[in-house]
Parts: sequence; structure tokens; C-alpha cells
Amino acid sequence: MPLYDFSLPELRRYQSDLVAPDDFGAFWEQTLSDSRAASSSVEFEPIDVGLKLVEVYDVTFAGFGGHPIKAWLILPRDRPQALACVVKFIGYGGGRGFPHEHLLWPTAGYATFVMDTRGQGSSWSKGDTPDPVGSDPALPGFMTRGILDPQSYYYRRVFTDAVRAVEAARSHAAIDPARIAVTGGSQGGGIALAAAGLDSGVRAVMPDVPFLCDFPRAVRVTPRDPFPEISRFLAVHRDKVAQVFKTLAYFDGVCFARRSKAAALFSVGIMDTICPPSTVFAAFNAFAGTDKTIVEYGFNDHEGGGAFQDRAQLEWLAGHL
Repeated sequence: MPLYDFSLPELRRYQSDLVAPDDFGAFWEQTLSDSRAASSSVEFEPIDVGLKLVEVYDVTFAGFGGHPIKAWLILPRDRPQALACVVKFIGYGGGRGFPHEHLLWPTAGYATFVMDTRGQGSSWSKGDTPDPVGSDPALPGFMTRGILDPQSYYYRRVFTDAVRAVEAARSHAAIDPARIAVTGGSQGGGIALAAAGLDSGVRAVMPDVPFLCDFPRAVRVTPRDPFPEISRFLAVHRDKVAQVFKTLAYFDGVCFARRSKAAALFSVGIMDTICPPSTVFAAFNAFAGTDKTIVEYGFNDHEGGGAFQDRAQLEWLAGHL
């Protein structure tokens, strides 16, 4: 795949001109307050999945609107003290899958909390959490569900679920509530940015080739789904362009990055045709925390660093949690 975005020097300087809505903070404070008031239940059910060196819990916690959200909690069996925890979010179309798919962080000594993504989990990894909320007419996929109003947009529910996942992880006795990191690849990276921007207690965030950043540029630049779901929607709903981008501003990773003071380790594929590198740099360059690093993979598409980035995250997180 050839280079199609800005040059590397331009990427390192790029600043999105996205302006957050005036009521961005109030919108999210009210959203989270309403969901906490609806329910704060968390259930940890121990299960045996044949993994002798870890303990596994099938978790159900209250997400947006009190809706039940599934997760895995995976703990190293040998743990002399409360553990730092990595809360992990999943890429577009995937679900929480099986516990044995998430053993990197537990084998490194971290508690690992894996959030299922409501309504997803049928494209490449199975999910177990329905989304009980419908939407106005939408393009197939998730990007345009409820997109005409911030109150009804799909990612309002997902990002709220993510904050409640962090809170659910903190509630377990085996986890040190002061040592929480959030991570994920692609959509999971975008969700991690939202969680870090909305929960000031998150100490570290590791967005890997993050999605859902700098919507105004991404929708117009990238040739591959999921961002083009939005452009195809607008090709039909020609009179809704301003309304759609007004909604998306409440959910843009750039806006969340501007709010987070956590330590951050980003990664970017310079030839990424799903999450254009300029959109990743838009979030990285806007990130408010001063302890931030980005790893560039100059000849990679959306697969990014793969196992190389796993190694980079392991080394980096050991110095931050």
C-alpha cells in the first residue's frame, strides 16, 4: 500500500481544527451521572475454563442506562498483593471472545478486564452483549446508528459502558484502584481514549492504531470501512451533513485526548488505510498529558506493529504501573 496521507514531518505537526461543542463536558457528566443512577451492579462469577495459572470471572456490570454488559476478568493465580489492571477494549465488529484469547497481560502479572462491545461480536470474534436500543434509519454497521442526535448515537452507549467497565474493575478486591490502564486496537483504541478522557483516575492509556479520531478528516480521506459508512449515509441524506458532524464532535477521540492527563503510548501505521495516520496524530498531538509517546510503523497498514507493539507496551507499562 503506497503512502497517501501527509508526509511524516507534516503528520508530526498536524493539528485538527475540530472544535469541541460548548457543552461537551456537561453532556458527558450528565450521561455518566444518569447511568450511575440507573444501576451500579457488578457481578463476578468464577468459572473454570481449563486455564490452571489464572483465575477467570464471567462479569456482568451495569453500563449505559443500567444495561447489563458482559466482560471477562482474568487474574494471575499467584498474586501476593493487589494488582495493577489493564482494561481492554475490542476492535470493530468483535466481541470479548474467549478468556484464552486475552492471556498476554495476565501472564505479565496484571489483572485484565476485557469489555464486551454491545451489539457487536459477529464479524471476527464472538460477543455476548446485546444493544437493547434501536435507532433511526442507518447504514449497515454501527457508525450511523442514531447519528442525527448525540443523545441517541451508538457510541454514547459504548463510551459510557467503557467508563463503567473501569469502575467495575476498580471494585474488585484483587485490583489496586489507583493503578488502572486502558488499551485496545482500532475501535478499542478509540474507546480507550474516551475512557481516559472521561475518567481522570485512569493512570495510563495505550491506544493502538486508534479509530474514531478526527471524524471530519477521516470521513473524507480514508478509502476503507468503517469511516465510509458515514460518507455513504451522507450521500443519501444530503441535507444532514452539518447535523451529522455536529453529533460526531461529541464522540471524537481528539476531544477526549485534550482532556486526559494520563501517561500515553500510541501507535500508528503510516500506510494505514482504515485509520489514516493523520487522524491518529490528530489525537496524539492534541493529547493533554505531557508523558506521551507514539510508535510509528512506516511500512504497515492497519495491522500496525502487531507483536512488536505488544513488546513495546509490555516494556512501557512496566515503567508506568
